[in-house]
Amino acid sequence: MNRRMIFPIVFGVVGTALFLSLGFWQLQRMNWKAGILADIDERLAAAPIELPATPDPVIDKYLQVEATGEIVDRELHVLTFGENTPGFRVIAPMVLDNGRRILVDRGFIGETEKNAPRSGGAVSAIGSLVWPQETDKYVPDPNLDENIWFARNVPLMAKALDTEEVMLDIGSSNLDEGITPQRVSINISNRHLEYVMTWFSFAVIWVGMTGYALWRIKRKAA
Repeated sequence: MNRRMIFPIVFGVVGTALFLSLGFWQLQRMNWKAGILADIDERLAAAPIELPATPDPVIDKYLQVEATGEIVDRELHVLTFGENTPGFRVIAPMVLDNGRRILVDRGFIGETEKNAPRSGGAVSAIGSLVWPQETDKYVPDPNLDENIWFARNVPLMAKALDTEEVMLDIGSSNLDEGITPQRVSINISNRHLEYVMTWFSFAVIWVGMTGYALWRIKRKAA
């Protein structure tokens, strides 16, 4: 074997192995993410149960819950979009029949409905327990004077409304008051198949480039 071929062969084998390992790693990530999404879908499709005594933000996330009680009229408004229309999510305290106070996300209202009177009252609701992760260093603090929030922050909202740090995202209830329930948002993407194909494609290209380099070296030697 021509000694000039040693470096391209080593370079080709190492590069191909690297791209293949990245591809298989993304394949594992894809299966792991698919399992998470399947578990969430199963939770969202499950029959509703009574609110647990001490809901866990990890174990009980997306748990289907049925609750009855009373929604009091104080609200927090979270800036959002619904059907390409600007508006707000309505977050309110709900006093359950057993006296517990939790947060409820009642759904969407249009921008012009922000200050419309809503009296709340007795309600029977079914929804999902959520602890949204919508805040980071780029999200502004809420404008308390105008009652405009820019993200659902369960601990901060619970403190403002004197409730437990639990939020029920209402999917259906007997008390709508012009508020449209919103589909539970799952901010988990699974684009790992694209990454798998990308890394495996790089591996194939790398093999082809290595083969071409070796062919040229052999041709020159001949």
